[in-house]
Amino acid sequence: MKRALTFVFVFGFSCCLYAQAVDTTVCEILDHPQSFNGKIVRIKGTVAAGFDQFVVKGADCGINVNKNIWLSYPEGTKAKAGPAIMVHVQPARNFAGEVPAAQRTPVELDKNNKDFKQFDSLLATPYKKGGMCLGCNKFEVTATLVGRLDAVEKADLARDKAGKIIGFGGFGHMNAYSARLVLESVSDVASREIDYSQALAITKDDNAIATGGADPLAPLRKFVAGLPASYLPGQKLKRAIDAFGKEGDRNTGVVIVYGTANTAAAKDEGKGTVDSPDGLLFTCSVNTNRLEGDAEIRAMVFAGENIADLRNPLPEGVGAGIYDLENSAWAITILDTFASKQKTLTLPGGYLVWNLAWPQSEIDKKVDEAISSFLTTGELLHR
Repeated sequence: MKRALTFVFVFGFSCCLYAQAVDTTVCEILDHPQSFNGKIVRIKGTVAAGFDQFVVKGADCGINVNKNIWLSYPEGTKAKAGPAIMVHVQPARNFAGEVPAAQRTPVELDKNNKDFKQFDSLLATPYKKGGMCLGCNKFEVTATLVGRLDAVEKADLARDKAGKIIGFGGFGHMNAYSARLVLESVSDVASREIDYSQALAITKDDNAIATGGADPLAPLRKFVAGLPASYLPGQKLKRAIDAFGKEGDRNTGVVIVYGTANTAAAKDEGKGTVDSPDGLLFTCSVNTNRLEGDAEIRAMVFAGENIADLRNPLPEGVGAGIYDLENSAWAITILDTFASKQKTLTLPGGYLVWNLAWPQSEIDKKVDEAISSFLTTGELLHR
């Protein structure tokens, strides 16, 4: 009898805990993220682990904002899925401004649950056909997700008149997401294999270059050093490379971490433990399991342009939103692709953004259209 009463009590208590979750939708959260801040929510959504995304998508929201919720696992979760590369910005120890401490209720995830294992495994399965497909995954996953919703009023890095970052906000890559879901449980997992057939028809005979090395940027540094100082494309590539510091620089404020950036860590929401020249810290997380060989160079150029645009924006780039920042980074990455004599470049979802066989007179137009289509349709970013 005592055991039965204990079972009833535990079962009833568990039901009460589960009932605390607020049933809502991705679109409702994105429309008013702060009204859900700190709450446990339950949503049905499509999850993608892209090149620089680990998100729950809101494709039909129809609102003029970034239509994604950043997804994170609780701190300490050792799992496989996440973005191929990510840049995170935080105040350094010597940052002059105040940094309010974030108060977050801890979330526990049962990582041994079979639904979570399936969910994480599907999202970590790469697509590896047809030349270089940069950070491409084989599946998108639809599931019911329960977790803590973190939100900010505006996903923005506040700047002074000179363009220097003086305030922090937002989650995920480049701190660009106003809402983050820290996963507590997952169920109803279903997968959809992403269709790469159109790109594969063009790239099937292309072999991705495999170089890599201790310093993935060393070949590119050498290439750029040999270009005329007045050559504009070379200047743009140099700016992206120099964002990581010149060879031998130790105190640049940029740290490269090799691994999967997929957890919500408390240490990332306050001041860092080291100083930097301008009071800013940039952590570039590189998942080499999804960026093999020369793909790592393309990814580092992309991240370098992100860092340069955030840290030292050009006059026309001060206050640029996530769409413009991504557009700029992809343009520089394709410039690097061309300089490396690479035949093709495909992005997650099967978006072909570079093809050496395109007519010379149409290259600029085709590249612009391909990037725009990828950002607005593939990544659901608002112009």
